[in-house]
Amino acid sequence: MLINSGAHEAGRDDQESKKVVLVEIPTYENILPLASGYIQACAQADDAVRATHNFEIVSYPVTDDRHKLLEDLAGKYAKIYTFSCYIWNMKLVSFLLKGLRERQPHAHFLLGGPQVMNHASTYLADAPENVYVCNGEGERTSLELFKQLNNPTPDLYQVPGLSFWSGGELVTTEPAPRINNLMEIPSPFLTGVFDGNEFSLGIIETNRGCPFRCTFCYWGAATNSKVVKYEEERIRDELTWISNNRFSGLFIADANWGQSPRDVAMTQHLVERSKETGSPLVVYMAAAKNRPERMAQITEIFVRGGLMVTQPISLQTLNPKSLKLIERANIREETYVELQRTLREKAISSYVELIWPLPGETFESFKDGLTNLCRSYADTIIVYPQLLLHNTPMEKQRELYGLATEAVPSDVSEAEVVVATNWVSEDAVRDGYWMYNALHTVYNMRGLFLLSGYLDSAGIVSYGDLFASVARYFEDRSDTEVLQLFTKSLAHLSNYDVLLSGKIGHMILSTHREEFDALLVEYVTSQEWWSDPMARQTFEMDLIARPYIYRESVRVPDHEFTEIVVRGLGDAESFIVEVSTELATLLVAREMLDADVQADASGRVTLRVNHHARQKMPYMPQRSLEHNANYCHGTVLRFREVLPFVELHSPQPVPASAAD
Repeated sequence: MLINSGAHEAGRDDQESKKVVLVEIPTYENILPLASGYIQACAQADDAVRATHNFEIVSYPVTDDRHKLLEDLAGKYAKIYTFSCYIWNMKLVSFLLKGLRERQPHAHFLLGGPQVMNHASTYLADAPENVYVCNGEGERTSLELFKQLNNPTPDLYQVPGLSFWSGGELVTTEPAPRINNLMEIPSPFLTGVFDGNEFSLGIIETNRGCPFRCTFCYWGAATNSKVVKYEEERIRDELTWISNNRFSGLFIADANWGQSPRDVAMTQHLVERSKETGSPLVVYMAAAKNRPERMAQITEIFVRGGLMVTQPISLQTLNPKSLKLIERANIREETYVELQRTLREKAISSYVELIWPLPGETFESFKDGLTNLCRSYADTIIVYPQLLLHNTPMEKQRELYGLATEAVPSDVSEAEVVVATNWVSEDAVRDGYWMYNALHTVYNMRGLFLLSGYLDSAGIVSYGDLFASVARYFEDRSDTEVLQLFTKSLAHLSNYDVLLSGKIGHMILSTHREEFDALLVEYVTSQEWWSDPMARQTFEMDLIARPYIYRESVRVPDHEFTEIVVRGLGDAESFIVEVSTELATLLVAREMLDADVQADASGRVTLRVNHHARQKMPYMPQRSLEHNANYCHGTVLRFREVLPFVELHSPQPVPASAAD
């Protein structure tokens, strides 16, 4: 995706010698390049720079062919190239930078973003005098650099927040003052920077900063915890522009959407614009940490307006010691529990986010946290690997907390995964990931959802102990493709890939469903508690109620049912089953059945388990695994939407004529 703006190009030796190419390499294609848009808008607001420079934004996804991208960039013969550098694209940026320096030795290159700032000694290690690192917000530093490079005798010491080599010495100038009045940054939406271009996902920033100082996160640590805002009228106008320009999705790039009361009004404005124009279709956001009532209100507005189907709840850990060490103790756990409960009552999906292994977290505390979340009826629990990010306080605590890391094998990303801490060995970290894989399949994917709840509430086996038991069973098996996926993901650190959860869902809920059914049967029948009749009943109900992630016809599991009676299919999407009154009562308690249980004369209850097609796409085998995994990952995060409807079944009366 290219954006051209500025003076008319008149030839390589004249106007193109003043050309600036702003390069963004996001994780997905057609994402609006907001950071580059801000830089261009600020530069063009300066009369001298606008009169002497052309600007072009290049935005390609990290998945594009790197050699083609290098050829495209080299063919632009720019005077200055800027790169937005993040953990997910840094190796690709390094490849492009090396190739461009060879082909354009007289060009200048500015690297900015959280991956490179304050790390000039790493990224300028070969002492290039035409490559620079921006050490803060990019707008002021880039503008001053453009001005200096436009002078016959540039004085880079006058550029604030810049690192560069000069006379054999690595120089870092005084930091640029933080932009406390964001209105000095012209809007790239409203000044025409983005006009005439098509993007799928828009990005908007209504403020900068974060009031929290979580040590694993760049957001608050880099902004001194102070939040500064754009004016409300500008935000309304930008949201209107985004809606009028037909973006299919919008990401609100604030650290805490919902922290300010005005965010409720902005949410309502966006929904109203979407109803009028049909755009955007979906909204993503990072929710405010300590505003459960406001967040529930915002989420409901988005959900009822059709723009959101799920709400992330970023807990990170439930361990008090870890919360203190990562400086997150001021974010109340009860806030999340209350928000989760409110959303559940409104039938709105949510998912809890955790990080493993944070400092202070042990295998046992991690297991206890998972147990407590399941007892609170969390819809879905997502565990991310702990990444050691540049420019975070935790990066400086590597030795203090014994943070051992391994680099993800990649020619694109520079991710460092924490594989051990002072509290957990590498083996314990691996055990924690296996336990999460077990939870993801038997709780998130509902493999043993009803059974695990029964065993925990009856005091037979806690959630955490069951997950650990399933994990050991899985780890000892390597003869199924699903478990091979787990093994490979840990061996190659590909559990860092957010789409892994989607690949798992794709396999165990569709393409390898029968294989996983058999695996579950083998596990449960090998356990001592299998002699418990209610354990057998709940497991058989889990087999019937395990969701279908695609729109497809249901299939009776290949299992000899002994506790419930599968009468057959009500239609292509439904099972008709007879269960005991006790099991039906348990379904009510687990919020799977919303009805008064009334048994027939034999003491049995007949249910219809409807695996509806609502919110589901058909399985398209011609698409790549990554494409299907992307859909499945999104479905996992809104799993409440695809759960089956369990309801009392009343047989249709036989017509009198047929009875005669």
